Amino acid sequence: MKMLKAKKAILYISVFLMVIGIYSFKADLFQISKNIDIFVSVYKELNMNYVDDVDPSKLMKTGIGAMLNELDPYTEFVAESEIEDYKMKYVSTQYGGIGAGILHRNGKVYIADVFEGYPAQLNDIRAGDQLVSINNQELKGKNNEEVSLLLKGAKDTPVFIKLMRGDKIIEKQIKRAEIKQPNVTYSAMLDNQVAYIKLDKFLENSAQEVKEAFLTLKKNNPSGLILDLRFNGGGILQEAVKIVNFFVGKDVEVVSQIGRDPSKKITYKTFANPLDTEIPLIILINGRSASASEIVAGSLQDLDRAVVIGQRSFGKGLVQQTFNLPYNTLVKVTVAKYYTPSGRCIQSLDYTHRLEDGSVEKVADSLITEYKTKVGRSVYDGSGIYPDFFVDPYKYHQITQTLLTKYLFFDFANQYRNVHAVAAEPKTFALSETDYNSFLNFLKNKDVSYQTPSELMLKDFVKEASEDKRLEDIKAEISVLEEKLKNIKAKDLTTYKPEIKRVLEAEIIQRYYFEKGRIVQGFQYDQELKKAYEVLKNKTLYASVLRGEGGYKTIGKPGPVTAKAD
Repeated sequence: MKMLKAKKAILYISVFLMVIGIYSFKADLFQISKNIDIFVSVYKELNMNYVDDVDPSKLMKTGIGAMLNELDPYTEFVAESEIEDYKMKYVSTQYGGIGAGILHRNGKVYIADVFEGYPAQLNDIRAGDQLVSINNQELKGKNNEEVSLLLKGAKDTPVFIKLMRGDKIIEKQIKRAEIKQPNVTYSAMLDNQVAYIKLDKFLENSAQEVKEAFLTLKKNNPSGLILDLRFNGGGILQEAVKIVNFFVGKDVEVVSQIGRDPSKKITYKTFANPLDTEIPLIILINGRSASASEIVAGSLQDLDRAVVIGQRSFGKGLVQQTFNLPYNTLVKVTVAKYYTPSGRCIQSLDYTHRLEDGSVEKVADSLITEYKTKVGRSVYDGSGIYPDFFVDPYKYHQITQTLLTKYLFFDFANQYRNVHAVAAEPKTFALSETDYNSFLNFLKNKDVSYQTPSELMLKDFVKEASEDKRLEDIKAEISVLEEKLKNIKAKDLTTYKPEIKRVLEAEIIQRYYFEKGRIVQGFQYDQELKKAYEVLKNKTLYASVLRGEGGYKTIGKPGPVTAKAD
């Protein structure tokens, strides 16, 4: 055991040395050597002389974690036990398993969702089923990682699962399969006019998936293409370059990256013949579109090749590189910032200049710089990608958020599926009044408590009045106001019925038609998609935006919005 801990300690020291080396380019070599010597000496003395026994590997890992946290959230050490999850998150979505997601609630493990066409779905495992045991191993006390490892395994190997659905125990023996979660989760012709591709991530083969989807849709002679990058957190930079290449010619700069040494600039250019340089192109983004998504949106915007619609993107302009370490571990390090063709870096958080308390602020407005696209349109750095047309994001009321966070939509959808064997097509599915009343009855014995902003303001006011010795003078008025707020709140399930139904319908339809069904069902409420249609149908408007004569308009608000506003 001591030998194993010693090996782990050596491993963690190697991580420390590598990160120090990477981040100490052109630094004083004497200072590096001196500080490493001090660090190792402190580490040795703690292990030899601390009053209680210490775990040397845990101690070193804590030190590495603290060091990396001082840099940015993307620089991280990946232990051997975390390698597979790391690959799933950043490299490939392929693994052996049953094709189901899991969640922990109140000490129990449940099926969160199932993937269409894979063993879980084919064997009628459903969202909401409680996992009791896997291969006769009880799951009580096991965390997500442990449960996931039990479900995963080589293709065609059996796994024995015991489930509970309601009060009924269900036992199933299932053959694992090779699970591949696609990067392109949905593609289709919308209204037989517009090609639509939803790209959820930029992992291995994402460009090939986009290519195949586009070429299939192109056979229908679409009037335009909508590439949906909303909620796409990014992935592999080279995949983003390939996707841009589909719509612009050869030898065009897509993105460049510059590290601590400006002379070592790496430029990525298109290298192949494009698929289509003429089709009108819309990119949808939101605040969860990051990294590779921003490279695609920003590059196509800078090259005046696409109109961008939605909300300002996340603003991640940092590039990471992985370095292999001993004992099958690795460290992922931020090595550069990336720049779109206009020269802008869209990184929005300034990790270089932290505040005294260690917190990070957005890049100051005074530091934001204007750049020009290929035809001279103004774009700005330091704040993500700002869309050509801003669409107000839909904000759910607190009653809806409460029903979501307390899994009440999830639970009712599971109950609905167990009662109703079939449901209408996603495009036409709608809850009846009877269904909604069933949902209200379902909520009667559930905790749906929450505090509205008005209640919180009144609570603060009461506190201030009490401290000011004036509470007794206004006690009657406060009681009346509290009662009025209570009566208004009691009507929230009726007042906000349309949005509650919208979320509930999406949750229910996923039980029958899975992720694709949820996407299709949501189209009817999609304001960004409606704006994309409007722009594509109006060829004059589309062309004027790319010439710099339109755009930066607000949907639902009067007047223009400047590109660098926070």
